[in-house]
Amino acid sequence: MAEIRSQNLVSTQWLHDHLDAPDIVVIDASWHLPPAGRDGRAEYLEEHVPGALFFDIDELSDPDSPLPHMLPSPEKFASRMRKMGIGDGNRVVAYDTLGLFSAARAWWMFRVMGHQDVAILDGGLPKWKAEGKPLEDGPPRPQQERHFTARLQTMMVKDKSDVLGIAQNGSVQILDARAAERFEGSAPEPREGLRSGHIPGSRNLPYGDLLNADGTLMDSEDLRTAFEHSGIDTSRPVVTSCGSGVTAAVLSLGLTVLEARNHALYDGSWSEWGADDALPIETGSAS
Repeated sequence: MAEIRSQNLVSTQWLHDHLDAPDIVVIDASWHLPPAGRDGRAEYLEEHVPGALFFDIDELSDPDSPLPHMLPSPEKFASRMRKMGIGDGNRVVAYDTLGLFSAARAWWMFRVMGHQDVAILDGGLPKWKAEGKPLEDGPPRPQQERHFTARLQTMMVKDKSDVLGIAQNGSVQILDARAAERFEGSAPEPREGLRSGHIPGSRNLPYGDLLNADGTLMDSEDLRTAFEHSGIDTSRPVVTSCGSGVTAAVLSLGLTVLEARNHALYDGSWSEWGADDALPIETGSAS
């Protein structure tokens, strides 16, 4: 389990020691909910880990979908990576400005596209800065294009019809990463036009419940306890969900570290489900 953790998470000291390694590519995958009024790219230009590239979750999406930052085609993803200078053989390390939030989405996207050599900076930029590690500003240095092979791992992503079938027959566990108040329907959604509540039969595990105070991922024992308390059996199939497919990836990361073999992410998440009046919803705590 320690090995699987080190494959998917790296410490700030490890990254500091390997910043100049020729096969390492660092990406700033910072993204914020619309009500936060923050601009991830602008903040990247103000300060970032030396040599980091900006990974724009909103731009790296399906342009034909009305939903926010849905997965792009493998062809688009490969094209963008090639232009960024990210290629086959690179070890990608993703971080964000909140600690462990949207970096998990970038990590998941690379894995869905078949690039397994990707990890998250545990604790992100806040931990990096708290330790006084170096920063730089301004745009990235020009990168030489590299070949990137993208092969969509379809078993890692679910769509609305998949999840509707699951909700109706209870064949797979559904786990929602949103805050309890949003899951229960007692707090409004940050995006307008969405109903309040959750997918019938789903369980709730707010993504922050998997994190330590410094924004790092909990150890395996605490992760296992958190999933158990939410009513999830990690030996059985799980579909993770959230508001728009970002923090669901934190749950997917936790499941991966625990070596859960059968889990996928509902890409449309509540942005899709909550907007469709034809789909059933429940309110209140998980039954």
